[in-house]
Amino acid sequence: MNALPADVATAPAQALLGLFPPGTVLDADGMLRVGGTRLDEIAERFGTPALVVAEQAVRQRAREFRAALAARWPDSQVLFASKAFPCTAVQRLMVSEGLGLDVAGGGEIVTALAAGADPAGLVLHGNAKTAEEIALAVESRVGTVVVDNLDDIDRLEALVPAGRPQSCLVRVIPGVAGSTHAAMSTGQAGSKFGLPPAAAREAIGRIERSPRLRMDGLHTHVGSQILNVAELAAAVAPLAALGEYPVYDLGGGLGVRYTYADQAPSVEDYLDALTSAAAGLLPAGARIMIEPGRSMVAPFGITLYRVVTVKRGDPAFVAVDGGMGDNLEVSLYGQRFEATIASRVGGGEPVNVVGRHCESGDVLSAGVPLRDPRPGDLLAVPVTGAYCYTMSNNYNGARRIPVVFADGDQTRAVVRRETWDDLLSRDVS
Repeated sequence: MNALPADVATAPAQALLGLFPPGTVLDADGMLRVGGTRLDEIAERFGTPALVVAEQAVRQRAREFRAALAARWPDSQVLFASKAFPCTAVQRLMVSEGLGLDVAGGGEIVTALAAGADPAGLVLHGNAKTAEEIALAVESRVGTVVVDNLDDIDRLEALVPAGRPQSCLVRVIPGVAGSTHAAMSTGQAGSKFGLPPAAAREAIGRIERSPRLRMDGLHTHVGSQILNVAELAAAVAPLAALGEYPVYDLGGGLGVRYTYADQAPSVEDYLDALTSAAAGLLPAGARIMIEPGRSMVAPFGITLYRVVTVKRGDPAFVAVDGGMGDNLEVSLYGQRFEATIASRVGGGEPVNVVGRHCESGDVLSAGVPLRDPRPGDLLAVPVTGAYCYTMSNNYNGARRIPVVFADGDQTRAVVRRETWDDLLSRDVS
Protein backbone atom coordinates (compact mmCIF):
# COMPACT_ATOMS: atom_id res chain seq x y z
CA MET A 1 0.00 0.00 0.00
CA ASN A 2 1.32 3.50 -0.83
CA ALA A 3 1.77 5.72 2.22
CA LEU A 4 -0.14 8.99 2.08
CA PRO A 5 2.20 12.01 1.71
CA ALA A 6 1.96 14.79 4.26
CA ASP A 7 0.23 17.15 1.83
CA VAL A 8 -2.62 14.65 1.43
CA ALA A 9 -3.32 14.78 5.15
CA THR A 10 -3.54 18.59 5.09
CA ALA A 11 -5.33 19.01 1.75
CA PRO A 12 -6.95 15.68 0.90
CA ALA A 13 -9.54 17.00 -1.54
CA GLN A 14 -6.98 18.91 -3.61
CA ALA A 15 -4.64 15.91 -3.67
CA LEU A 16 -7.40 13.64 -4.92
CA LEU A 17 -8.57 16.10 -7.56
CA GLY A 18 -5.06 15.92 -9.01
CA LEU A 19 -5.76 12.28 -9.96
CA PHE A 20 -9.04 13.09 -11.69
CA PRO A 21 -9.41 14.40 -15.27
CA PRO A 22 -8.42 18.04 -15.84
CA GLY A 23 -11.29 20.38 -15.10
CA THR A 24 -12.74 18.20 -12.32
CA VAL A 25 -14.21 20.41 -9.58
CA LEU A 26 -16.29 20.21 -6.43
CA ASP A 27 -19.73 21.81 -6.54
CA ALA A 28 -20.89 23.94 -3.62
CA ASP A 29 -22.51 20.91 -1.95
CA GLY A 30 -19.29 18.87 -2.26
CA MET A 31 -20.32 16.70 -5.24
CA LEU A 32 -17.68 15.93 -7.86
CA ARG A 33 -18.21 17.34 -11.33
CA VAL A 34 -16.25 15.49 -14.06
CA GLY A 35 -16.20 16.59 -17.69
CA GLY A 36 -18.62 19.35 -16.78
CA THR A 37 -21.25 16.96 -15.35
CA ARG A 38 -22.10 16.11 -11.74
CA LEU A 39 -21.48 12.49 -10.88
CA ASP A 40 -24.83 12.14 -9.11
CA GLU A 41 -26.54 13.26 -12.33
CA ILE A 42 -24.58 10.68 -14.31
CA ALA A 43 -25.58 7.97 -11.82
CA GLU A 44 -29.21 9.03 -12.07
CA ARG A 45 -29.22 8.97 -15.89
CA PHE A 46 -27.02 5.98 -16.63
CA GLY A 47 -26.92 3.92 -13.43
CA THR A 48 -23.89 2.39 -11.74
CA PRO A 49 -21.31 1.08 -12.23
CA ALA A 50 -20.42 3.32 -15.17
CA LEU A 51 -17.16 4.22 -16.86
CA VAL A 52 -17.14 8.00 -17.27
CA VAL A 53 -14.76 9.60 -19.79
CA ALA A 54 -13.97 13.32 -19.84
CA GLU A 55 -14.28 13.69 -23.61
CA GLN A 56 -12.63 17.07 -24.08
CA ALA A 57 -9.65 16.03 -21.95
CA VAL A 58 -9.05 13.05 -24.25
CA ARG A 59 -9.28 15.30 -27.29
CA GLN A 60 -6.79 17.71 -25.77
CA ARG A 61 -4.36 14.87 -25.06
CA ALA A 62 -4.62 13.68 -28.68
CA ARG A 63 -3.85 17.20 -29.90
CA GLU A 64 -0.97 17.48 -27.45
CA PHE A 65 0.66 14.29 -28.74
CA ARG A 66 0.21 15.28 -32.40
CA ALA A 67 1.55 18.80 -32.01
CA ALA A 68 4.45 17.85 -29.75
CA LEU A 69 5.67 15.05 -32.04
CA ALA A 70 5.30 17.13 -35.21
CA ALA A 71 7.30 19.96 -33.63
CA ARG A 72 10.17 17.57 -32.91
CA TRP A 73 9.99 15.34 -36.02
CA PRO A 74 7.90 16.77 -38.89
CA ASP A 75 7.50 13.51 -40.81
CA SER A 76 5.70 11.64 -38.08
CA GLN A 77 2.43 9.98 -37.14
CA VAL A 78 0.67 9.31 -33.86
CA LEU A 79 -1.33 6.08 -33.69
CA PHE A 80 -3.72 5.36 -30.84
CA ALA A 81 -3.07 1.89 -29.40
CA SER A 82 -6.67 0.68 -29.59
CA LYS A 83 -6.12 -2.16 -27.14
CA ALA A 84 -6.05 0.40 -24.32
CA PHE A 85 -9.71 1.28 -24.95
CA PRO A 86 -11.09 -0.66 -27.96
CA CYS A 87 -14.42 1.13 -28.00
CA THR A 88 -15.79 2.31 -31.35
CA ALA A 89 -16.57 5.76 -29.96
CA VAL A 90 -13.04 6.18 -28.59
CA GLN A 91 -11.53 5.09 -31.90
CA ARG A 92 -13.88 7.52 -33.70
CA LEU A 93 -12.73 10.33 -31.40
CA MET A 94 -9.06 9.59 -32.14
CA VAL A 95 -9.68 9.47 -35.89
CA SER A 96 -11.51 12.81 -35.72
CA GLU A 97 -8.40 14.29 -34.09
CA GLY A 98 -6.18 13.10 -36.94
CA LEU A 99 -4.65 10.02 -35.32
CA GLY A 100 -4.13 6.66 -36.94
CA LEU A 101 -5.03 3.46 -35.12
CA ASP A 102 -2.92 0.55 -33.94
CA VAL A 103 -5.13 -2.57 -33.99
CA ALA A 104 -4.22 -5.85 -32.31
CA GLY A 105 -6.71 -8.31 -33.74
CA GLY A 106 -9.72 -8.82 -35.95
CA GLY A 107 -12.18 -7.26 -33.53
CA GLU A 108 -10.20 -4.04 -33.33
CA ILE A 109 -10.09 -3.90 -37.15
CA VAL A 110 -13.88 -4.25 -37.25
CA THR A 111 -14.50 -1.51 -34.67
CA ALA A 112 -11.92 0.77 -36.30
CA LEU A 113 -13.68 0.48 -39.64
CA ALA A 114 -17.04 1.08 -37.94
CA ALA A 115 -15.48 4.20 -36.39
CA GLY A 116 -14.77 5.56 -39.87
CA ALA A 117 -11.02 5.00 -39.82
CA ASP A 118 -9.20 5.05 -43.14
CA PRO A 119 -7.93 1.46 -43.51
CA ALA A 120 -4.67 2.85 -44.91
CA GLY A 121 -4.04 4.44 -41.50
CA LEU A 122 -4.35 1.16 -39.58
CA VAL A 123 -1.35 -0.77 -38.28
CA LEU A 124 -2.02 -4.43 -37.42
CA HIS A 125 -0.13 -6.09 -34.57
CA GLY A 126 -0.19 -9.52 -32.99
CA ASN A 127 2.21 -12.31 -32.10
CA ALA A 128 -0.25 -14.97 -33.33
CA LYS A 129 -2.29 -13.50 -36.18
CA THR A 130 -4.66 -16.11 -37.53
CA ALA A 131 -5.28 -16.71 -41.22
CA GLU A 132 -8.77 -15.27 -40.68
CA GLU A 133 -7.36 -12.04 -39.21
CA ILE A 134 -4.77 -11.64 -41.95
CA ALA A 135 -7.46 -12.26 -44.58
CA LEU A 136 -9.63 -9.60 -42.93
CA ALA A 137 -6.69 -7.17 -42.95
CA VAL A 138 -5.93 -7.84 -46.61
CA GLU A 139 -9.59 -7.61 -47.69
CA SER A 140 -10.02 -4.39 -45.69
CA ARG A 141 -6.81 -2.95 -47.15
CA VAL A 142 -5.20 -2.36 -43.75
CA GLY A 143 -2.26 -0.09 -44.48
CA THR A 144 0.52 -1.75 -42.51
CA VAL A 145 1.07 -5.20 -41.03
CA VAL A 146 3.70 -5.62 -38.33
CA VAL A 147 5.44 -8.93 -38.97
CA ASP A 148 6.05 -10.65 -35.65
CA ASN A 149 7.28 -14.02 -36.93
CA LEU A 150 8.06 -15.92 -40.10
CA ASP A 151 4.60 -17.52 -40.17
CA ASP A 152 3.12 -14.03 -40.68
CA ILE A 153 5.12 -13.85 -43.89
CA ASP A 154 3.83 -17.24 -45.08
CA ARG A 155 0.21 -16.24 -44.47
CA LEU A 156 0.59 -12.83 -46.06
CA GLU A 157 2.21 -14.25 -49.18
CA ALA A 158 -0.67 -16.71 -49.50
CA LEU A 159 -3.36 -14.04 -49.19
CA VAL A 160 -2.04 -10.75 -50.58
CA PRO A 161 -3.17 -10.36 -54.21
CA ALA A 162 -0.58 -9.91 -56.95
CA GLY A 163 0.07 -6.33 -57.92
CA ARG A 164 -0.88 -4.82 -54.56
CA PRO A 165 2.17 -5.29 -52.27
CA GLN A 166 1.38 -5.20 -48.55
CA SER A 167 3.38 -2.70 -46.48
CA CYS A 168 5.22 -4.48 -43.66
CA LEU A 169 7.23 -3.53 -40.60
CA VAL A 170 9.34 -6.13 -38.79
CA ARG A 171 8.99 -6.14 -35.01
CA VAL A 172 12.37 -6.29 -33.29
CA ILE A 173 13.03 -7.29 -29.68
CA PRO A 174 15.29 -4.46 -28.49
CA GLY A 175 16.67 -6.28 -25.45
CA VAL A 176 15.42 -3.55 -23.11
CA ALA A 177 13.75 -4.69 -19.89
CA GLY A 178 11.33 -1.96 -18.87
CA SER A 179 10.77 -1.13 -15.20
CA THR A 180 7.19 -2.31 -15.08
CA HIS A 181 5.11 -5.34 -14.10
CA ALA A 182 6.40 -8.52 -15.75
CA ALA A 183 3.09 -9.02 -17.57
CA MET A 184 3.46 -5.59 -19.21
CA SER A 185 7.13 -5.89 -20.23
CA THR A 186 7.64 -6.77 -23.90
CA GLY A 187 11.12 -5.56 -24.90
CA GLN A 188 13.31 -7.92 -22.92
CA ALA A 189 15.25 -10.85 -24.36
CA GLY A 190 12.97 -13.86 -24.52
CA SER A 191 9.80 -11.83 -25.09
CA LYS A 192 6.98 -13.59 -26.93
CA PHE A 193 6.61 -10.45 -29.07
CA GLY A 194 8.82 -9.78 -32.06
CA LEU A 195 12.10 -11.23 -33.26
CA PRO A 196 15.64 -10.97 -31.89
CA PRO A 197 17.97 -9.10 -34.28
CA ALA A 198 19.37 -12.18 -36.05
CA ALA A 199 15.89 -13.58 -36.76
CA ALA A 200 14.68 -10.10 -37.71
CA ARG A 201 17.36 -9.98 -40.42
CA GLU A 202 16.00 -13.22 -41.84
CA ALA A 203 12.45 -11.83 -41.89
CA ILE A 204 13.67 -8.60 -43.52
CA GLY A 205 15.40 -10.59 -46.25
CA ARG A 206 12.31 -12.68 -46.98
CA ILE A 207 10.08 -9.61 -47.22
CA GLU A 208 12.54 -7.80 -49.47
CA ARG A 209 12.57 -10.79 -51.83
CA SER A 210 8.79 -11.20 -51.86
CA PRO A 211 6.86 -9.76 -54.84
CA ARG A 212 3.71 -9.52 -52.68
CA LEU A 213 5.21 -7.70 -49.70
CA ARG A 214 6.98 -4.38 -49.24
CA MET A 215 9.62 -3.90 -46.54
CA ASP A 216 8.93 -0.41 -45.20
CA GLY A 217 10.67 -0.44 -41.85
CA LEU A 218 11.01 -1.63 -38.28
CA HIS A 219 8.89 -1.68 -35.15
CA THR A 220 9.72 -2.04 -31.47
CA HIS A 221 7.96 -1.72 -28.12
CA VAL A 222 9.48 -1.89 -24.62
CA GLY A 223 6.29 -2.38 -22.61
CA SER A 224 3.49 -0.55 -20.83
CA GLN A 225 3.27 1.79 -17.80
CA ILE A 226 6.94 2.75 -18.04
CA LEU A 227 7.85 5.83 -16.01
CA ASN A 228 11.50 6.07 -17.09
CA VAL A 229 11.70 7.66 -20.54
CA ALA A 230 15.36 6.59 -20.92
CA GLU A 231 14.17 2.97 -21.14
CA LEU A 232 11.82 3.86 -23.99
CA ALA A 233 14.54 5.79 -25.83
CA ALA A 234 16.99 2.89 -25.41
CA ALA A 235 14.99 0.84 -27.93
CA VAL A 236 16.05 3.11 -30.81
CA ALA A 237 19.68 1.92 -31.06
CA PRO A 238 18.83 -1.77 -31.74
CA LEU A 239 16.67 -0.65 -34.68
CA ALA A 240 19.40 1.57 -36.09
CA ALA A 241 21.80 -1.36 -36.02
CA LEU A 242 19.61 -3.21 -38.53
CA GLY A 243 19.97 -0.62 -41.28
CA GLU A 244 18.22 2.37 -42.80
CA TYR A 245 14.53 2.22 -43.70
CA PRO A 246 11.77 4.69 -44.58
CA VAL A 247 9.71 4.02 -41.42
CA TYR A 248 10.46 3.40 -37.75
CA ASP A 249 7.60 2.66 -35.37
CA LEU A 250 8.91 3.24 -31.84
CA GLY A 251 5.85 1.86 -30.05
CA GLY A 252 4.28 3.37 -26.96
CA GLY A 253 4.54 2.56 -23.27
CA LEU A 254 4.51 5.95 -21.54
CA GLY A 255 3.23 5.47 -17.98
CA VAL A 256 0.70 7.59 -16.09
CA ARG A 257 0.08 8.67 -12.52
CA TYR A 258 -2.27 6.27 -10.75
CA THR A 259 -1.44 7.13 -7.14
CA TYR A 260 -0.14 9.96 -4.99
CA ALA A 261 3.33 8.42 -5.07
CA ASP A 262 3.64 8.05 -8.87
CA GLN A 263 5.84 10.48 -10.79
CA ALA A 264 4.82 10.28 -14.43
CA PRO A 265 6.86 11.94 -17.21
CA SER A 266 5.18 14.57 -19.34
CA VAL A 267 4.43 14.01 -23.01
CA GLU A 268 7.16 16.55 -23.79
CA ASP A 269 9.75 14.72 -21.67
CA TYR A 270 8.86 11.45 -23.37
CA LEU A 271 9.08 12.83 -26.90
CA ASP A 272 12.27 14.77 -26.15
CA ALA A 273 13.97 11.52 -25.12
CA LEU A 274 12.59 9.56 -28.07
CA THR A 275 13.35 12.08 -30.81
CA SER A 276 16.78 12.95 -29.39
CA ALA A 277 17.74 9.29 -29.65
CA ALA A 278 16.26 9.11 -33.14
CA ALA A 279 18.09 12.23 -34.30
CA GLY A 280 21.42 10.70 -33.42
CA LEU A 281 20.77 7.24 -34.85
CA LEU A 282 18.04 7.14 -37.51
CA PRO A 283 17.98 8.61 -41.04
CA ALA A 284 16.92 12.25 -41.00
CA GLY A 285 14.31 11.65 -43.70
CA ALA A 286 12.69 8.65 -42.06
CA ARG A 287 9.09 8.66 -40.87
CA ILE A 288 8.66 8.11 -37.12
CA MET A 289 5.50 6.59 -35.70
CA ILE A 290 4.51 6.22 -32.05
CA GLU A 291 1.66 4.28 -30.45
CA PRO A 292 0.48 5.84 -27.17
CA GLY A 293 -2.35 3.93 -25.51
CA ARG A 294 -2.54 4.09 -21.71
CA SER A 295 -1.16 7.65 -21.61
CA MET A 296 -3.81 8.73 -24.12
CA VAL A 297 -6.84 7.63 -22.09
CA ALA A 298 -6.09 6.35 -18.58
CA PRO A 299 -6.07 9.71 -16.72
CA PHE A 300 -9.31 10.84 -18.33
CA GLY A 301 -11.63 8.03 -17.22
CA ILE A 302 -13.21 7.36 -13.84
CA THR A 303 -15.42 4.51 -12.70
CA LEU A 304 -18.51 5.40 -10.71
CA TYR A 305 -19.93 2.85 -8.26
CA ARG A 306 -22.71 2.66 -5.67
CA VAL A 307 -21.78 1.50 -2.19
CA VAL A 308 -23.83 -1.62 -1.36
CA THR A 309 -22.60 -2.66 2.09
CA VAL A 310 -20.25 -1.40 4.81
CA LYS A 311 -18.69 -3.81 7.30
CA ARG A 312 -17.09 -2.02 10.23
CA GLY A 313 -14.13 -3.73 11.85
CA ASP A 314 -10.46 -4.37 11.31
CA PRO A 315 -10.22 -4.29 8.41
CA ALA A 316 -13.30 -2.37 7.41
CA PHE A 317 -14.86 -3.39 4.08
CA VAL A 318 -16.78 -1.13 1.73
CA ALA A 319 -18.39 -3.25 -1.00
CA VAL A 320 -19.62 -1.71 -4.24
CA ASP A 321 -21.86 -2.85 -7.09
CA GLY A 322 -18.96 -3.63 -9.45
CA GLY A 323 -15.44 -4.99 -9.08
CA MET A 324 -13.21 -7.28 -11.09
CA GLY A 325 -15.88 -7.57 -13.77
CA ASP A 326 -15.13 -3.97 -14.77
CA ASN A 327 -11.57 -3.56 -13.38
CA LEU A 328 -9.19 -6.52 -13.65
CA GLU A 329 -6.04 -4.42 -13.32
CA VAL A 330 -5.82 -4.86 -9.56
CA SER A 331 -6.09 -8.66 -9.72
CA LEU A 332 -3.99 -9.05 -12.85
CA TYR A 333 -1.22 -6.50 -12.32
CA GLY A 334 -1.52 -5.48 -8.69
CA GLN A 335 -2.21 -1.94 -9.87
CA ARG A 336 -3.03 0.52 -7.09
CA PHE A 337 -6.08 2.78 -7.46
CA GLU A 338 -7.21 5.59 -5.18
CA ALA A 339 -10.90 6.25 -4.48
CA THR A 340 -13.25 8.71 -2.82
CA ILE A 341 -16.87 9.17 -1.86
CA ALA A 342 -18.12 11.42 -4.66
CA SER A 343 -19.89 13.83 -2.29
CA ARG A 344 -17.31 13.77 0.54
CA VAL A 345 -13.99 14.04 -1.23
CA GLY A 346 -10.78 13.21 0.56
CA GLY A 347 -9.89 12.34 4.12
CA GLY A 348 -11.40 9.67 6.30
CA GLU A 349 -10.30 6.35 7.74
CA PRO A 350 -8.64 3.58 5.69
CA VAL A 351 -10.95 0.84 4.39
CA ASN A 352 -10.74 -1.95 1.85
CA VAL A 353 -12.93 -1.20 -1.14
CA VAL A 354 -14.03 -4.56 -2.53
CA GLY A 355 -16.24 -5.75 -5.34
CA ARG A 356 -19.33 -7.94 -5.45
CA HIS A 357 -17.77 -10.95 -7.15
CA CYS A 358 -17.25 -14.33 -5.48
CA GLU A 359 -13.47 -14.04 -5.34
CA SER A 360 -11.27 -12.96 -2.45
CA GLY A 361 -9.05 -11.23 -4.97
CA ASP A 362 -11.89 -8.93 -5.96
CA VAL A 363 -10.36 -5.88 -4.29
CA LEU A 364 -10.52 -2.48 -5.96
CA SER A 365 -8.43 -0.54 -3.44
CA ALA A 366 -6.91 -1.72 -0.17
CA GLY A 367 -6.38 0.72 2.67
CA VAL A 368 -7.87 3.71 0.89
CA PRO A 369 -9.16 6.57 3.10
CA LEU A 370 -12.91 7.20 2.76
CA ARG A 371 -14.89 9.75 4.73
CA ASP A 372 -17.85 8.16 6.52
CA PRO A 373 -18.84 5.64 3.78
CA ARG A 374 -22.50 4.54 3.84
CA PRO A 375 -24.69 2.26 1.72
CA GLY A 376 -26.08 4.25 -1.18
CA ASP A 377 -23.07 6.57 -1.47
CA LEU A 378 -21.46 7.10 -4.85
CA LEU A 379 -17.81 6.05 -4.97
CA ALA A 380 -15.45 7.37 -7.67
CA VAL A 381 -12.24 5.61 -8.73
CA PRO A 382 -9.97 7.74 -10.96
CA VAL A 383 -7.50 6.73 -13.71
CA THR A 384 -9.62 3.87 -15.10
CA GLY A 385 -9.65 5.04 -18.72
CA ALA A 386 -7.21 2.38 -19.95
CA TYR A 387 -7.64 -1.40 -20.06
CA CYS A 388 -10.64 -1.52 -17.68
CA TYR A 389 -13.08 -1.53 -20.61
CA THR A 390 -10.69 -3.77 -22.54
CA MET A 391 -10.75 -6.52 -19.93
CA SER A 392 -14.36 -6.19 -18.75
CA ASN A 393 -16.13 -9.51 -18.33
CA ASN A 394 -19.29 -11.29 -17.17
CA TYR A 395 -17.97 -12.89 -13.96
CA ASN A 396 -20.92 -14.13 -11.86
CA GLY A 397 -23.23 -13.11 -14.69
CA ALA A 398 -22.42 -9.43 -14.26
CA ARG A 399 -23.56 -7.23 -17.09
CA ARG A 400 -20.75 -5.20 -18.63
CA ILE A 401 -21.04 -1.55 -17.74
CA PRO A 402 -21.80 1.47 -19.94
CA VAL A 403 -19.29 4.01 -21.20
CA VAL A 404 -20.41 7.61 -20.74
CA PHE A 405 -18.73 10.54 -22.50
CA ALA A 406 -19.00 13.47 -20.10
CA ASP A 407 -19.11 16.83 -21.86
CA GLY A 408 -21.45 19.17 -20.01
CA ASP A 409 -24.80 19.42 -21.78
CA GLN A 410 -23.59 16.90 -24.37
CA THR A 411 -22.98 14.08 -21.86
CA ARG A 412 -24.13 10.80 -23.41
CA ALA A 413 -23.71 7.04 -23.31
CA VAL A 414 -21.54 5.71 -26.14
CA VAL A 415 -21.76 2.08 -24.98
CA ARG A 416 -24.94 0.90 -23.29
CA ARG A 417 -25.11 -1.36 -20.26
CA GLU A 418 -25.59 -5.02 -21.15
CA THR A 419 -28.99 -6.53 -20.51
CA TRP A 420 -29.96 -9.93 -19.12
CA ASP A 421 -31.01 -10.84 -22.66
CA ASP A 422 -27.48 -10.05 -23.84
CA LEU A 423 -26.16 -12.72 -21.49
CA LEU A 424 -28.37 -15.30 -23.20
CA SER A 425 -27.96 -14.05 -26.75
CA ARG A 426 -25.22 -16.47 -27.80
CA ASP A 427 -26.80 -19.59 -26.35
CA VAL A 428 -27.68 -22.32 -28.86
CA SER A 429 -30.84 -24.25 -28.04
